[in-house]
Amino acid sequence: MSLPVATPRLPLHHVFHPSDFTQASDVAFAHALKLALTARANLRIMHVAPESADVHWTDFPGVRALLARWGLLPYGSRQEDVLKLGIDVEKILSFHTDPVASILHTLEEHPTDLVVLATHQRDGLRRWLHKAVAEPIARRSKTMTLFIPHDVEGFVSSADGAITLRRILIPVDAVPRPQPAVEAAAVTALALGCDDVSFTLAHIGSAGDMPMVREGTRPGWTWEKVVRHGDVVEQLLDVAATRHSDLIVLTTAGHQGILDALRGSTTERILRGARCPVLAIPANSARDGDSRD
Repeated sequence: MSLPVATPRLPLHHVFHPSDFTQASDVAFAHALKLALTARANLRIMHVAPESADVHWTDFPGVRALLARWGLLPYGSRQEDVLKLGIDVEKILSFHTDPVASILHTLEEHPTDLVVLATHQRDGLRRWLHKAVAEPIARRSKTMTLFIPHDVEGFVSSADGAITLRRILIPVDAVPRPQPAVEAAAVTALALGCDDVSFTLAHIGSAGDMPMVREGTRPGWTWEKVVRHGDVVEQLLDVAATRHSDLIVLTTAGHQGILDALRGSTTERILRGARCPVLAIPANSARDGDSRD
């Protein structure tokens, strides 16, 4: 079934980026800034440090410097010039012994539409994906999240802001309902101006159990269905690797949190094994009428 896509830009008003000032976070920052620019959304950048840390505002990633590198602002521009691009940037420095509590408090005070963060960090908050750290942030915020794996360049070039989003993998199953992920993948590709995109719908199990979805239609877009048998994580990661996926988009069980997408440690294994960004879309069970989430 086809779903015409007509959304002109990403439906985001606020983008949130927790940074630990590592190179991995710099890559995630480039993605957060590009998505905020595309959506003309507000961008909030947050760093949490121990009270004894010697941290200054100048340690934050440079928004104007990156925009100048991308050719969107002249070097030496002012903060007001950033506003002319349609985005407002706020930087938050928090001194706290518990980064999770500090971040969750900020998200409660200032809800966001998208969280963009780096994973597999080996310095700073290197335990993002450990259950005790990542799950509380994801579950309690219940927010769409873009994970950028460590040592992965992603689909936004830090050098010039160019987009390389040509192959998107969407795992599909009956539960959680995959349609939100399909729509998010299509809207993201459209908003980022990606004219030639190959979407792969991957189902692990029986072909007869693969759910039907409404696909986005646009010249240059193609949709492929893949059915595999075996371990869910191993098969999905193999499909992503063999197809050189630039992005994995999956629907998560809305009431159980982002890291419960495929139940328990399965999603953690996907995030740890993926060699491309992963966009997790919380399912809206109330809208879908599915009480199983």
